[in-house]
Amino acid sequence: MPRTLTSLLLLAGALILGLAVQPVVTMMLFSAVEPKPVEARGDLSAFERSSTAVFEAVAPSVVQVVALPRGMSLGDASRSQGVGSGTGFVWDQAGHIVTNNHVVENAGSVVVRFASGKTVPARIVGTARNYDLAVLRVSAAADLPKAVSVGTIEGLKVGQISYAIGNPFGLDQSLTMGIISALKRRLPTSGGREVANVIQTDAAINPGNSGGPLLDSAGRLIGVNTAIFSPSGTNAGIGFAIPVDTVNRVVPSLINDGRVPTPGIGIVAADDAVAAQLGLVGLVVAAVVPGSPAERAGIRGIDEQAGSIGDVIVEADGKQVRQLTDLTDRLEEVGVSGELSLTLEGSGGRRTVRVAAVDIGNR
Repeated sequence: MPRTLTSLLLLAGALILGLAVQPVVTMMLFSAVEPKPVEARGDLSAFERSSTAVFEAVAPSVVQVVALPRGMSLGDASRSQGVGSGTGFVWDQAGHIVTNNHVVENAGSVVVRFASGKTVPARIVGTARNYDLAVLRVSAAADLPKAVSVGTIEGLKVGQISYAIGNPFGLDQSLTMGIISALKRRLPTSGGREVANVIQTDAAINPGNSGGPLLDSAGRLIGVNTAIFSPSGTNAGIGFAIPVDTVNRVVPSLINDGRVPTPGIGIVAADDAVAAQLGLVGLVVAAVVPGSPAERAGIRGIDEQAGSIGDVIVEADGKQVRQLTDLTDRLEEVGVSGELSLTLEGSGGRRTVRVAAVDIGNR
C-alpha cells in the first residue's frame, strides 16, 4: 500500500511538472521567431477585378480642388485648418475640370492637386448655381490624365453597382462602393431651383467628396456627387449625384459662355402650400413680370386688391403640373427660345395658351 501511494504521488508530481513546463517547451519548439513564408493566393474574384479596374482607370483623372479665401496663398493653406476642399475630375484635354459650384463659390483663388501630387492653380471658367456645377481650367493641359468617360442615366436601374472616387475629409484617392438606391430624386440648389432626375446612392459620400465622379461598373460617369443627407454631416447611407445627362448639357455651356441659360416665362409662383390651402391642384401664379412672355400670353397673377386668385397652371404640354418643379422640368426640356402649351384654370374657366421660354438669367 505505501509503495502504491508513493507511485501515485510520483505520477501526480510528474503531471504537475509537465503542466508547468509545457508552455516553455511549446514556446521553444513552435514559436515563429523568423518571418513567416507568404502564402500564395488565387486570382482575384471577377467582382474584385472589376472594382480594381474601375479605380485604376479613373483615379488618375480625379483631382482634389482646394478653394482658397481671398488673400490666402497656397503656403498659408497648407498650415490652415479652415480651407475648404472638394473633388473634381478631368473633363477634356484642354484642361477643363468639373466640380461642384458650392466647392468654389466663395473662393478667392483655386488650386488643383492631381493624383501624381502635382499642384497647379486653376481658373474658374463658369459656374451654375441652379445645377451646383462649376468648370475650372488648368494650364498644364499637356500633362493631363485622360478625361473621364461619360455615360448616361438612360437604362440605369436601382440595385446597380456604383462607385464614388474622391477626397473625403481631405484624404485623396478614396474609393467607396455601393448601389444605386433610388432614381428620379429632386435636389434643391442654392440657385433657388431643383435638379431633376438626381441619383441616390449608398456609396459613402462624405465632406470632401463633393464634385467627384459617381461611376457605373464600366467606369463611366453617371453623376457628379454633390450632397449627403445626414444630421451629423457624415455619411449615413444616403448620397446624391447630379445626373450625367444634366452635366453633359450644362458643362459645354459653361465652357463656351461661362454661364448656363435659364429658361423661364416670367412668372412668380406661389408657395405650394397656397394651392393646398385653397384645395387647388396645380401651380398658383402669384405674379407676372411686366413685359414677359407670360404677360403677353395673358396669364394673370393674384389680385390682392380684389382678393382673388388669378391663374392656376394645371398642365404643361399635356403633362400635369402640381408644383413648380413640374413646370421647370418642362422648361428645361424645351430650352430657351422654345415654346410650350400651358393649360390654365382661372375665373374665366379653363383655357390653353402658348408661351415662349426666354433666358431669365443665370442665378
